[in-house]
Amino acid sequence: MRNFFFYLAVVVGTVIPFFNIPLILKIRQNKSSREFSLVWTVGVWVCALAMLPQAILSPDLSYKLFAVINFFLFSGVVFHVFRYR
Repeated sequence: MRNFFFYLAVVVGTVIPFFNIPLILKIRQNKSSREFSLVWTVGVWVCALAMLPQAILSPDLSYKLFAVINFFLFSGVVFHVFRYR
């Protein structure tokens, strides 16, 4: 049972950040990012950046995968929010 939860956490930690891709596609399709708050966007990105060093050093694989993948994909969201603002 313990292995099940480990692998579940690894899979979910890897998959969740990919939900940033529909945000990017929606912004590109609408050619507007007005529905996204700049404060929220920058706040989430700064938090992702702040937790990245600890995640990289962590032995927890699911946390590490989530933080690294999420940082890079959410950076794409931030880029598109500012690009289409």
